[in-house]
Amino acid sequence: MDKNIKASFDNSAGNSGERPDSVTDQSIVLVGLMGVGKTTVGRRLAKQLGLGFVDADEEIEQAAGLTVEEIFDRFGEDYFRDGERRVIARLIEGKRQVIATGGGAFMNEETRALILQKAVAIWLDADIDTLVKRVSRRNTRPLLKSGDPETILADLAAKRNPVYATAHIHVMGNDSPHEITVDKIIKALQR
Repeated sequence: MDKNIKASFDNSAGNSGERPDSVTDQSIVLVGLMGVGKTTVGRRLAKQLGLGFVDADEEIEQAAGLTVEEIFDRFGEDYFRDGERRVIARLIEGKRQVIATGGGAFMNEETRALILQKAVAIWLDADIDTLVKRVSRRNTRPLLKSGDPETILADLAAKRNPVYATAHIHVMGNDSPHEITVDKIIKALQR
């Protein structure tokens, strides 16, 4: 089973196409903590820009035939992150699109370097209270299974925010409507 999952990460259907030549032609990769709205904002951003949208976690689940939670439970976080890195690399090498990543994807040094070199990285950010409210709507987040979501998110923010800060663009979303966040991103991209 382990080899089959690894093979499906390696062979999952990514988008194919020419590699972008300039920043304006590159894919846009959304990074940030869980609950910040990368998928929801990403879909709306892609629509506004006339681009395709892909959620890296959904691609991983489709490739593996397992949910992210099941991959974490069966094989551990390191195994998941390795598969995630390969899937994101394929997505970035494909046609220009908006890509939402999982909260920990940008923490992987290889994944981060690839995103920063071959895409426009946008850090979607929100305060902890907003994130707690959003993540409480679903109980499918493996990293929140071991304790109080507010404490876990605050700890993750303390560790991850300095790394997220290396993204090309930083946009605060907080509790504003997603359309406002999309507008902020588009304005930042136009600068």
